[in-house]
Amino acid sequence: MRVKQLSVQNFRNIEKAVLKPADGVNVIFGENAQGKTNLLESIWLFTGCKSFRCRRDREMVGFDKPFAKNELFFFAKGREQNVCLYIDKKRTAMKNGVTLRSPAELIGDFYAVIFAPAHLSLVKEGPIFRRRFLDTALCQLKPHYAKGLARYNHTLAQRNALLKDIQFHPELFDTLDVWDEKLSGYGAAVVSERLKYTKLLSEEAGRIYEGLSGGSEELTVDYIHNTELYSDDPYEIRELLKKQLADTRREDIANKITTTGPHRDDLRIQIDALSARSYGSQGQQRSAALALKLSEANIIKSVTNEDPVILLDDVMSELDLNRQDYILNHIGSRQVFITCCDPTTVLRLCEGRTFHVEKGEVL
Repeated sequence: MRVKQLSVQNFRNIEKAVLKPADGVNVIFGENAQGKTNLLESIWLFTGCKSFRCRRDREMVGFDKPFAKNELFFFAKGREQNVCLYIDKKRTAMKNGVTLRSPAELIGDFYAVIFAPAHLSLVKEGPIFRRRFLDTALCQLKPHYAKGLARYNHTLAQRNALLKDIQFHPELFDTLDVWDEKLSGYGAAVVSERLKYTKLLSEEAGRIYEGLSGGSEELTVDYIHNTELYSDDPYEIRELLKKQLADTRREDIANKITTTGPHRDDLRIQIDALSARSYGSQGQQRSAALALKLSEANIIKSVTNEDPVILLDDVMSELDLNRQDYILNHIGSRQVFITCCDPTTVLRLCEGRTFHVEKGEVL
């Protein structure tokens, strides 16, 4: 998979820019707050996923501009393709001249992996960041997972609304059985996919972390529910979720929210059998987060036979030369976009094309 040309118009602080990148390493350099990350964000949006920086599409439109338009020409699945994204209050997409019902229909057409300083939250912060990582990775690989997750979240919202109403309408209590049945079924499908992905992730991340640490430490990753491991059997998962929904029903009514389920699950990330979050050094946490993100790229390749585009936002300068060298060698033949302030940080380790960004312009 290769980006052939990227055109950006009215996207954040970039009024107009065109990039024709190399097939290998592309270094986007300039001072801070000039628009380097905006270019990576514009590429990421073509995966069909939401921005990794904001919730509202409108925030990506340039100040005092009516709309933004990004266009990508790329090679994938043996042919050249073209996608246009229009952004005003929301995003609309056109692929190869055909208007799509939703940008989410782009999922599975263009693959990318993004690593930014904020992704250190994978290791340092709470479970919501690790669940989001899993869900974003799975949504790229499996469009049906995105639909299943949406069904689960919709049913969860309806159950939570019922929990709030029960204090005023006790007669609604018995209807929880119906919602628990639905929620446990949808939840089991979500958990099952997350479990399978986590097993692949643990294998890949373990190998990559071994390389980053020089073989001196071991990284393991497990998917857990209330600090316990799940069964591999989808039927047993569904029954477990159903039982826990019943067991916590009184607590849920008191709290007016569903307190158990895959929306509360977590990844347990350990280095030498100790929690990376609680006991890992800053260097260990950074290496663990990098290993997880690079593993995501390897899994995409193994499942789809397509190499994803790698987007590295201002992370290389914070690594020593050995780790920089390992990352670039591990990326191999993939197309890479790296942002940094000083391009010599990367170019002394490899050849590539450079793009200088200043005040939203590519010089």
